[in-house]
Amino acid sequence: MCLRLRPVGGGPLGAEAYAGVLALLGGLTPAVQALPPDAALADVRGALRYFGCDADRLAAVIRVRALALYGVDAAVGVAGNPMLARAAAREARPGGTLLIPDEPAAVREFLAGKPVGALDGVGPKVARTLCSYGLDSVGRVAAAPPAALRRILGARLGREVHERALGIDRTPVRPGSAARAVAAERAFDLDELDPVRHRRALLSLTEELGARLRTQGSGERGRGQVCRTLSLTVRCADRTTLTRTRTLGEPTAHTPTLTATAYALYEGLGLQRARVRALSLRAEDLGPAEGAARQLSLDPEDDKARRLEAVTDRLRARFGPHVIARGTLAA
Repeated sequence: MCLRLRPVGGGPLGAEAYAGVLALLGGLTPAVQALPPDAALADVRGALRYFGCDADRLAAVIRVRALALYGVDAAVGVAGNPMLARAAAREARPGGTLLIPDEPAAVREFLAGKPVGALDGVGPKVARTLCSYGLDSVGRVAAAPPAALRRILGARLGREVHERALGIDRTPVRPGSAARAVAAERAFDLDELDPVRHRRALLSLTEELGARLRTQGSGERGRGQVCRTLSLTVRCADRTTLTRTRTLGEPTAHTPTLTATAYALYEGLGLQRARVRALSLRAEDLGPAEGAARQLSLDPEDDKARRLEAVTDRLRARFGPHVIARGTLAA
């Protein structure tokens, strides 16, 4: 089961409401995996047996409790594995449930017409390769001979892509895995066309993520965290979702580096005049800042920026997160 969460009043999902929904799921099953900033996976097979109900009824109970306790609308996807559950949740209407029967024919029908890039693990490069052979939909990939896919993509990737086109996903729900990532989102009041406003939202996100990383675990036992990977997710007005991920040159929590990476991810999407509903950034593969290797720089501006960053972190810790902000964000 996968849940996509939205506050009833609109805007980004608050950390308290998100934690509450995760705790709600944790009361039903120990196998709950957070997918920040606004989704969660849960293996509810044991809960279905324990409560003696079907998945649709359990999903309805979860939706009602999330709404009553935390003011959150949940779109729920129910399927036999995490990949299909996530896909179903993306297509479920807010406050509704989309169930994919655990039958090969039903799974094939659900996946057949989707573009090949919708499959987990199929990025732009792999999608272009498959499309060059006429394999532009999940249905066509599923119908292709496995040996042909292995020749095109290599043995391991070809096998995995063919399995996923058939609706097979062997990855388990991983409880507690969210501890290695932090995320933040900015939702626009209206679908936003202006790239300048997109970039301003990205700057706001990297400011928030950088500050959170540098202060997580800080104090007597550590000096914050750094991330190795940054992921950008763009939600468009037509409900499509675009995601790009980049591994950083070195683990960091330095806001200018995060900002430059976020801008590069955004430019790589080639959105042009896309109507954007929300932008979210996710810092992944976290580790302690203490002991993390950092490339020394001879640029005095970089050293100045890091000293200024440390000062603003101390001010925010003492007087609140909004005590100081960049001029471009304070307007």
